[in-house]
Amino acid sequence: MTGKGRELADMMERRKVDILCVQETRWKGSKARSIGEGFKLFYYGVDSKRNGVGVVLKEEFGRNVLEVKRVSDRVMSLKLEIEEVMLNVVSGYAPQLGCELEEKERFWSELDEVIESIPTGERVVIGVDFNGHVGEGNTGDEEVMGRFGVKERNLEGQMVVDFAKRMDMAVVNTYFQKREEHRVTYKSGGRSTQVDYILCRRGNLKEISDCKVVVGESVARQHRMVVCRMILMVCKQKRSKIAVEKKTKWWKLKKKECCEDFRQQLRQALGGQVVLPDDWETTAEVIRVTGRKVLGVSSGRKKEDKETWWWNEEVQDSIQRKRLAKKKWDMDRSEESRQEYKELQRRVKREVSKAKQEAYDELYTTLDTREGQRLVQVS
Repeated sequence: MTGKGRELADMMERRKVDILCVQETRWKGSKARSIGEGFKLFYYGVDSKRNGVGVVLKEEFGRNVLEVKRVSDRVMSLKLEIEEVMLNVVSGYAPQLGCELEEKERFWSELDEVIESIPTGERVVIGVDFNGHVGEGNTGDEEVMGRFGVKERNLEGQMVVDFAKRMDMAVVNTYFQKREEHRVTYKSGGRSTQVDYILCRRGNLKEISDCKVVVGESVARQHRMVVCRMILMVCKQKRSKIAVEKKTKWWKLKKKECCEDFRQQLRQALGGQVVLPDDWETTAEVIRVTGRKVLGVSSGRKKEDKETWWWNEEVQDSIQRKRLAKKKWDMDRSEESRQEYKELQRRVKREVSKAKQEAYDELYTTLDTREGQRLVQVS
């Protein structure tokens, strides 16, 4: 996730993804933070060099979060209430093939515990990098998976199928017939495998209308995003709109013409008096009304995300070029296209670092001025 928050948010906005499970975040800590474009990341990690899991939500869903369980740096879950429906989103990252048996058993124990703690009447969606292959075909396992996996099942994949049976879950990826390119979730060199899965309760499988792998994105180097479309069967209720505070644009008084116009209008509103009346409450209301009339009011919309205010056109252009290079490499797999993509990856990192530094330099320069000092005093 380091340096990729805004890029991830941009991808979710373009792909119209509302909720995303992420693994290998490698962020130490237990927090929630905005990553731009109206998305919020809930994450947990204990080491900045390995593991780490998280869930990214569109901010409108972020307000509906009732509970966050950060079990370990491999398992976490969020409970949301959407139109009176309880939806539990679980993000997990299973140990790789070379890890100790004890670590693998701990992961499955934690995942079992999380699922068992969720009431049977609530929805559950699991997004996990299982590091295993459930394989193509479903003979003997028809109740928990479809026929459209990839290649052959391995031991870790069998553990995924056993977990699905144990918890009455369904492996969503395998139920939708797609070209292999839209089933492969991990691609590195000559290896193409399926290790990332979405699971839901078997009884709610009918609410999933589609599931596929998105190709052509470059946020993650080797893994690809698995997306499913879920339509919750709920009764919609009208909600009253939250009143938005609109503020008078008092800063316009810095302009000489606005200041003079405000003076004249205020004098007329006070009946031509030069000395203010003794009744301050009445006078203050007249000033506020005149201010709104002459200076106008703000729209009340949210300001730019604090974490990504440095995001500029140069950074966006670099990321777009990187994304196109990734698509080209995915198509021809040549060494030349690979080197081009690697070079653009490095360039994006430089552009992000440069944009941040320039933004902070400009901020520090502003703070050294008299206007900057006023801003510090107001805050």
